[in-house]
Amino acid sequence: MADSARELADSPESTTVVVIGAGPAGLTVANLLRRSGIDCIVLERRSREYVAQRQRAGIVETRAVRMFDSWGLADRVLGGIPYDGILELRVDGESHLVSDNDGSEGPRARLCPQQVLVQKLTAAYLADGGDLRFEAADVSLHDLTGDRPVVRYRTADGTLRTITCAFVAGCDGDHGISRTAVPEGALTAYAIDHGIGWLTVLADAPPPAHPLLAVSPQGFAAHFPRGPHTSRYYVQCPPDDHPDAWPDTRVWEALRTRLADPGLTAGPITDRETFRLRSLVHDPMQYGRLHLVGDAAHIVSPMGGKGMNLALYDADVFARAVRDSVRDHDDTALRSYSQRCLRRVWNDQEFSHWLTRTLHDAGDDTASGPFHRNLARARLDRLLTSPTAARAFAELMTGLDLA
Repeated sequence: MADSARELADSPESTTVVVIGAGPAGLTVANLLRRSGIDCIVLERRSREYVAQRQRAGIVETRAVRMFDSWGLADRVLGGIPYDGILELRVDGESHLVSDNDGSEGPRARLCPQQVLVQKLTAAYLADGGDLRFEAADVSLHDLTGDRPVVRYRTADGTLRTITCAFVAGCDGDHGISRTAVPEGALTAYAIDHGIGWLTVLADAPPPAHPLLAVSPQGFAAHFPRGPHTSRYYVQCPPDDHPDAWPDTRVWEALRTRLADPGLTAGPITDRETFRLRSLVHDPMQYGRLHLVGDAAHIVSPMGGKGMNLALYDADVFARAVRDSVRDHDDTALRSYSQRCLRRVWNDQEFSHWLTRTLHDAGDDTASGPFHRNLARARLDRLLTSPTAARAFAELMTGLDLA
């Protein structure tokens, strides 16, 4: 080890919270801690440019908007446009408009692509004097069950740095280092592979009037706005399909058929990938002074748009718990962090699983069979004809208020 690296390793920095990961979860944690007057350092292994352009979810649901509003951050960090709460379900070409308005008052959901949220969270954190370190390599966590955990990493020039802290927020996703720092057997993983694949396509093409989910005998498809001139499409495909199996011509033919829109305007496809729908929950979401936030703790099938929103809720619960501990010397909320978060996680997992099975089983019944297809059709019929079922759906889409 070089003398400079040894000196830094022997003279560690100190902060209250080290946040691993600068996605929506980590940056929300960091911003809320700054608003609470609590110092933290954010470490991100990727470059700022990469993080700012990483594209994922597009709707910040109503409850999450109100969460940001309660911290005085909604106007600063939520870009995009207000979402009118109208979702189109197109079943065998027949259009049905469903509202997610649950009758509650206050700000509504926003159509806000993840990269826009991340860019605005980054700008807000840095403008408030936050410490955000990109290209942090070889991050490792130590002494997580002690009073002062230790985080080590290397800077872009290879210099070893060491930070001691009171808490670590693991916000680095399903494939990050935070969860792997937990000893084997300390967490229980609950996982399911839905046996469904999706092709996702980003294209410079006109967005729909409302987010659109379509059921057809050929399989599921969806069309979402990603900007005034950009759309994100989803097409059900075999779980092990490769993007190369979907040239442009096949993509647009499948979308026109499944969306029952022969005149659907095509546009240049700028990104495409395939993935399997899966769900995963780790219990508990904490180990010693490490608290897992967002995808590091749970993965939700994308149906229903709950993944990013769950990460935002986790961040809120964690930040408030740390504030209680630091300001009031009350660790009650920290001890119950996992229990509180998992209650919402399992509620949203159930809703996402219900919606996933309903919209896929109701279409192509090659895998599910005719019995499950008819069950799914019955669920859709109930949703589209029963005011009570519609209100329950709206409450779940909006985001349950769970104490």
